[in-house]
Formats: sequence, structure tokens, C-alpha cells
Amino acid sequence: MVNTVQLRAARSDEFESLFLLVTTDEQWTQFNGPYFPYTTPSRCEFKQGLFSSLCAGRRMRLITVNDQPVGSVSYYWECEATRWLEAGVVIYDSRFWGQGIAVSALELWVSHLFATLAIERVGLTTWSGNPRMMACAEKLGFQQEACLRKVRYYQRQYYDSVKYGVLRQEWETGRG
Repeated sequence: MVNTVQLRAARSDEFESLFLLVTTDEQWTQFNGPYFPYTTPSRCEFKQGLFSSLCAGRRMRLITVNDQPVGSVSYYWECEATRWLEAGVVIYDSRFWGQGIAVSALELWVSHLFATLAIERVGLTTWSGNPRMMACAEKLGFQQEACLRKVRYYQRQYYDSVKYGVLRQEWETGRG
């Protein structure tokens, strides 16, 4: 069976299933900036935070595989005044790791961002403890723009912060 990866806003009737998706299998937190403090959200915190953003569907959308939610894509402004935008992708359900879903979802998301926002670059920042995310960025044509060595301390070890970017022209040329 072919996996169909799509992005969409969450529906209000998905609250419970999405809460369980994010909080039941929290292996994803070991790769998504684990050096930042994380605590499992309460249902109320989830509803007011992540779920609200997913339902709005502007800065964050669900990743679905054959209409089953498995993760999310997002963006935030590093500096909105200068149109410096960073994107991200998370696959919450570890059973879907290693299948190219993040690559497909991020490709859809970056295309959407360039089509709907007045930006010339999409950035993506990860860390050297997440080689799959580094490979995902490179596979999509993102260029490594910076490597801040040994600035992430996690489980008694230092890691690099790795910054990637792709310009609109590079994206359009690579997709043409």
C-alpha cells in the first residue's frame, strides 16, 4: 500500500486522539530539542496550546498518512520584521519513523510557505544528535549554513547546533 502524506488543520473532534498521539509515545522528545525542558502537557495545557495551534492551521498543521495523524509541521518567526522564518517537523508516532514521511511532509510545508508568505528563505535548525533530521534537510536541498559546535549539552555530552536554509529560487529550481 502506498502511503499518502498530507497536511491539514486538526478538527475539533480529534482532541482526544491527538492528545494521546503526542503524550503516549514520547520518544519524539528525545530528538526534538531534548536539551530544552519538557513536561507532558495536561489535557488543559494541550487544548490551549498545541491543539489550538493545530486547529488554527496557520503556523502549524497535522501530518497525516492515509488520513491518520502521525505528526506535525510548523513555522515560527526568528525575526518577523526581517522575514526570517524557521520551519520544523515532528513525527510523534515512532512506528512511522524511517519511512520518508518527514521528508514528504516538509516538502509539502516548504512549498506551502513559499506559496503563501512573502519570504525568500526557509530555515531549519536541528542538532547533531538528530542525524535523521539532518539527512531530511539535505535530501530536500537545504544547505548547511552554520554549525555551532558543542553548544547543546544533553545527557553529559555536547552536541552541535546545525542550521540549514533553502532560498526560494533554489526551491523552485530544484522542483522544476
